[in-house]
Amino acid sequence: MFKILLRATCVALGLSIAPASALAQEGQPIQLIVPYNPGGGSDLFARLVAPGLGKALNQTVIVENRAGAGGIIGTEAVVRSTPPNKMLLVSDSAVYSIIPSLYTPLSYSRKDLIPVANLATFGNVLVVPANSRFKTFQDLLETARKSPGKLSIGSSGTGGITHLAAERLMEQAKIKLVHVPYKGSGPAITDTAGGHIDMVFTGLPSVLELLRSGKLRALAIATDKRSPYAPEIPTISESGVPGFSALISQGLFAPVNTPPETVQKLNQAVQDFMNQPDTKETLRKMMVEPVYQSSAEYKTWLDKESSEWAALIKRADIKVQ
Repeated sequence: MFKILLRATCVALGLSIAPASALAQEGQPIQLIVPYNPGGGSDLFARLVAPGLGKALNQTVIVENRAGAGGIIGTEAVVRSTPPNKMLLVSDSAVYSIIPSLYTPLSYSRKDLIPVANLATFGNVLVVPANSRFKTFQDLLETARKSPGKLSIGSSGTGGITHLAAERLMEQAKIKLVHVPYKGSGPAITDTAGGHIDMVFTGLPSVLELLRSGKLRALAIATDKRSPYAPEIPTISESGVPGFSALISQGLFAPVNTPPETVQKLNQAVQDFMNQPDTKETLRKMMVEPVYQSSAEYKTWLDKESSEWAALIKRADIKVQ
C-alpha cells in the first residue's frame, strides 16, 4: 500500500524521483537519507517533505536510500557527515529510540542525532484472521489467560516495534504468547491473514485494504485514543489493558553539529508544509494526523520512549543476532 501511496504522492506534488547524480551537477544538494529500501513509510515521508524543505531553504533537496542493518547504515552516514556534505535523516524513530538499546556496541548514539521534527506518529493495530474465533480483544485476553503459551503472535522481526509491542502486551496484560519473528511485516501479515499465526501487531495503513476486504479483523489499536480514520476500532487501553500504547513516529533528524538556527528553520519548514491543504489531504488518505512539535518537544517525547523501550528490552532479555 505504501508503494501505491508513494506513486500517488509524487504525482500529486510534482516530485521527481531522479537519481542523486542527476541533481548533484546543479550544485551541492541537501540529501535526505532514508535508511531503508524504497517504497516504505520512511521513503514516502522523505519524498513528501522534500519539496517543502527545498523551497524553505532555497536549495535542491534529494532523497537517497541507504538501506542495510535495520536502518543502521543510513543513520551512520548522516551521523558521520560533515560540511560541505549536507545530510539529513528521515526515518522511523526506531533508529533513535530502539536500536541503540538493542545493538552493543553501536557506532552511533542518541547524542549524535538531533530530532528536528515529528512528521507523523502511528499506533499499532492488533489484527487476527477474518475467520478467527476471537471477535473482540476481550475474547483473546480471556483465552490467552486460560491457555498460556498456546496462542502465537507474529512480528516484523526480533527487536522491532511490533515485537516490542507484543512483549509489552504480554507484560501488562499478564499473558504468555509464542513470538514468531518474520523478515519484515509483509510476511507476518500474510501469514496472519492465512491463519498460520493467531495475531500480529502492525501499522493501520499497512492492513487497511485487508481489513476492508474482510481478510483480517482488527481487535484493538495501541494508541491513547481511537483513530479518527477507524473509530470503530477500540483502543487496547479501553479494552482491558489500561494505559497500553505502542507508538512509532516518522521523523526528520540532523547531525549533532547542526546549528540551532538551522534546526529551527527546518522545523518551521516542516510545520508550514504539513499545514498546506494538499499535504493534509495526502496525510488523510494515509490515515495520518499531522503532528506539530518543536524540536525540543520531539526530543522530550523520543527520550521518554527510548527509556521505556530500553527498560522493556532489558526485562524481556531481547537480543538480536
